[in-house]
Amino acid sequence: MIENRAGAVPGTGSRAAGGRGRLRAALSVATTALLTATALAALPQTAHAADTLGAAAAEKGRYFGAAVAANRLGEAQYVATLNTEFTSVTPENEMKWDALEPSRGSFSFGSADRIVNHAQSRGMDVRGHTLVWHSQLPGWVSGLGASDLRSAMNHHITQVMTHYKGKIHSWDVVNEAFQDGGSGARRSSPFQDKLGNGFIEEAFRTARAADPNAKLCYNDYNTDGVNAKSNAVYAMVRDFKSRGVPIDCVGFQSHFNPNSPVPSDYQANLQRFADLGVDVQITELDIEGSGTAQATDYGNVVRACLAVTRCTGITVWGIPDKYSWRASGTPLLFDDNYNKKPAYHAVLSALGGSSGGDPGGPGTPGAACTATYTTAEDWGGGYNGKVTITAGGSRISGWSVNVTLTAPQKVATVWNGTPTWDSSGNVMTVRSSWNGTLEAGASTSFGFTVNRNGGSTPPQVGACTAS
Repeated sequence: MIENRAGAVPGTGSRAAGGRGRLRAALSVATTALLTATALAALPQTAHAADTLGAAAAEKGRYFGAAVAANRLGEAQYVATLNTEFTSVTPENEMKWDALEPSRGSFSFGSADRIVNHAQSRGMDVRGHTLVWHSQLPGWVSGLGASDLRSAMNHHITQVMTHYKGKIHSWDVVNEAFQDGGSGARRSSPFQDKLGNGFIEEAFRTARAADPNAKLCYNDYNTDGVNAKSNAVYAMVRDFKSRGVPIDCVGFQSHFNPNSPVPSDYQANLQRFADLGVDVQITELDIEGSGTAQATDYGNVVRACLAVTRCTGITVWGIPDKYSWRASGTPLLFDDNYNKKPAYHAVLSALGGSSGGDPGGPGTPGAACTATYTTAEDWGGGYNGKVTITAGGSRISGWSVNVTLTAPQKVATVWNGTPTWDSSGNVMTVRSSWNGTLEAGASTSFGFTVNRNGGSTPPQVGACTAS
């Protein structure tokens, strides 16, 4: 029922005549407003790239998380950065066995609850870390005999997962159960030594019973490329999937440094696990280094995850460098003063976000432009790659971008840019030529032709550095 402006309902007879006139006027106004609204809706809308890590990752269907310490949640800058940039949290130590069950049957959830409650209040996901691990065990666990240890393990899993039921997105059910080196053997631990190989399967079955809706993950380090250790984990996951053992995801810690860099087959390794029918997650990412080299590595890791459909998210192991477990290597995305490092901008760019005019603190290259890669043409023996450079919130007068190829692929030619090569011949730095000057928000591009020579891995494009 439509009312006129005087509030009377249109009726019949002589009283209705004035009502009808007022009704026509009201309908005319309403129609004009509707047409105006429709016209406005039809106007092209300006698309704004996400300007935080979490928002940019969400646009790609991923989470972007950080390891969080409960005792830092009283620090304003720590909390502000966490709340602004991240959509997932992992407790650093607060969910490990020694923190939650320091004496048998006596649980202490206070610190872990603080992290979970904060995350829930912000709509963040929580990764549970970790239920069964050889390290950070209270002394009483190691002294148990086999029967008691089995009972204690299953009780611990059940009590912890029941306490957090419905609040944890993914659990690291078992952590670091395989040895380093070339053997592919299981690591010696109270669980392995007393319960044998079956303890991992038993832990996963107990976890599924405790919370059927949580994702159940196996998590490890030095499994980022194809090697003996990752092959052993792969064989276990394949076996579990074939026999119906409940496993939903595999976590790749991804702790890198110059002596243990991002492996060239990182993406391929993630993909082969995903092909088993599990999600893959980058769970503890940190990369020692600084400047362009660190930024390039971070960007490559993010692009590898985005290239694997079942790579569901990335967690960096901390927020500012000063709180990292290896702080001297400055491995994180924020410096000690919470300034955004070049690595931050490389990650945001790889996620498709934009830093805009944010300079990211003093001395931060790469903040004023972004680089986005696409394959323009593809044929059996090669392809053309295209990199689009977009200026941020201010005018730039030059730019440079690193492009890394996996041997035996080689670049045959480059256009709209000036290339130089590192000693390996696999990393090409392309600098602007005639197209260096860009107004804020403007774009240009350069291209290159690659001869595959039997290779198939796509090129990895690093952060854009502006001048």
